[in-house]
Amino acid sequence: MSTRDKLERLRELRLQTLEGGGPERLKRQHDKGKLGARERLDVLLDPGTFVELDRFVEHRSTDFGLDQQRIPGDGVVTGYGKVDGRTVYVFSQDFTVFGGSLSEAHAEKICKVVDLAVRNGSPVVGLNDSGGARIQEGVASLGGYAELFWRNTMASGVVPQISAILGPCAGGAVYSPAITDFVFMVQGISHMFVTGPNVVKTVTHEEVSFEDLGGARVHATTSGVAHFSRNTEIECLQAIRELLSYLPANNSEPPPFRETDDPHERADEMLVEVVPDVPTQPYDMHEVIGRIVDDGGFLEVHAGWAANLITGFARLGGRPVGVIANQPAVLAGVLDIDASRKGARFVRFCDAFNIPLVTFEDVPGFLPGVAQEHGGIIVHGAKLLFAYCEATVPKLTVITRKAYGGAYDVMSSKHIRGDLNLAWPTAEIAVMGPKGAVEILYRKEIADSDDPSARATELEEEFREKFAHPYLAARRGFLDDVIDPRETRFRLISGLEMLANKRDRNPPRKHGNIPL
Repeated sequence: MSTRDKLERLRELRLQTLEGGGPERLKRQHDKGKLGARERLDVLLDPGTFVELDRFVEHRSTDFGLDQQRIPGDGVVTGYGKVDGRTVYVFSQDFTVFGGSLSEAHAEKICKVVDLAVRNGSPVVGLNDSGGARIQEGVASLGGYAELFWRNTMASGVVPQISAILGPCAGGAVYSPAITDFVFMVQGISHMFVTGPNVVKTVTHEEVSFEDLGGARVHATTSGVAHFSRNTEIECLQAIRELLSYLPANNSEPPPFRETDDPHERADEMLVEVVPDVPTQPYDMHEVIGRIVDDGGFLEVHAGWAANLITGFARLGGRPVGVIANQPAVLAGVLDIDASRKGARFVRFCDAFNIPLVTFEDVPGFLPGVAQEHGGIIVHGAKLLFAYCEATVPKLTVITRKAYGGAYDVMSSKHIRGDLNLAWPTAEIAVMGPKGAVEILYRKEIADSDDPSARATELEEEFREKFAHPYLAARRGFLDDVIDPRETRFRLISGLEMLANKRDRNPPRKHGNIPL
């Protein structure tokens, strides 16, 4: 066979690898509102940058007639490409080939790109669309999952790992995305659960649909499994590109700087009015964040879950930052079990990847109640505290209003190595709110007065005037400054510049024992 004949043979084989499960199965994907495995990569990656690896790999099993069904690629497209000019390793499961089921060879392909990502210090993005383990291969497919789980664990905190659920993801398959840093889901298309509706009905006699058991809405608002939920696959893949723009390639690099035309010294007059004069009146912390960060840009993480705490990415002076903020418009910004878990995970991610933390604080404390106590608010709240204490990245805090009790300590206070702690004049820093403090300190005096209600109100105002302000903390050095709210953007950018070369280390150890 001549060289030209061999080249023609190569061309034919390459074309065969592009076919996947064939046009009819691809059409069925499209009819469900889903893209094909390669179409997804075209949306995710910069045009013309995808380089495929292991395109000719096939399964090895000869049982159950599989020797008659050999399809190049074996149900997953793997390789690397670029997002905004930076290298990203990818795998995209092809539901048109054996339902995207994972075989031994299929798993080896995915493991190879994860290994390459770690070795070369680049993010890895997995597009999951699979029916699960390939039953015909038995324990070999289960072993393939375990190999992937181990690699996800070893890559954690080394390179960013992002998972998109673009179809079914059930049984043991869910644990790989769960180990990764961020999970994206699509409304009406994505489903994740350990056991499906039929098994649930058999074991617990509960009847539930796929969507109500493990759809995007459930995991984005109730379980917290999904960090992002989007309406279409294209929106989902574009959101992954946006997320990557904030992240460094690996844990030894700084996050990517981006020039901005937004002036560093810009002062927003509306910040003076945003905190209400009435201490119990809510306001939206999103408005505060949007008026301070570069061009108002904010990519919120877990927007639908534990909304009393806001987490997400923004830029200040071109530098990416992780934002953690109490949300007074939801449960008065109180910390509860879910908010503590949400914040702890986000803080630890940012610390792992050198992303400075900016905390906007307005917290009345931890949520009281039997359900919270029995649910373990003590240990869950300790997770957030542990995460902040352990973090060595630059930590900047702005107290906008309430900072009460233990929650004041937890939210990146000076006492747990906060680097720059600022407060607005509206800040109230105390063991508890004036009303509760007065009821404890002056209980007998109030009870003995002619008008207990009026006396309580009078004492509450006196307490507020004496203690419910930021200046006592500032006198002790617990705050670095009390600032005009309009100065916040400039002071944070200045602080980030000052802390750009921060060097801080924790004591030598194998790892801490975070209260899980």
